[in-house]
Amino acid sequence: MQPVEPANLKFLRRLVTVLTGTMIVGVVVIIGLLVMRINAKPAQVSLPSSITLPDGTTASSYTIGAGWYAVVTTGNEILIFDQNSGNLRQTIQIN
Repeated sequence: MQPVEPANLKFLRRLVTVLTGTMIVGVVVIIGLLVMRINAKPAQVSLPSSITLPDGTTASSYTIGAGWYAVVTTGNEILIFDQNSGNLRQTIQIN
């Protein structure tokens, strides 16, 4: 003859089973998302074929934004160019 289980013990066992299943599904989803993210192609960056800097300036770094790109020079200034035409939009002095 099987002993009779209290009702709260049945509830606790079912709760632990459901929570275990939820955790397993969550870990599988997270691993799947990580694998998908790692295997995704990197975003394509369109770089200009050439950048014409003003005379006497030397580039030290480059960054790109939506419709513009900027060159930081060794002379402590930032040159912002139009991405489509390549024309100099703005010069910012760094103090």
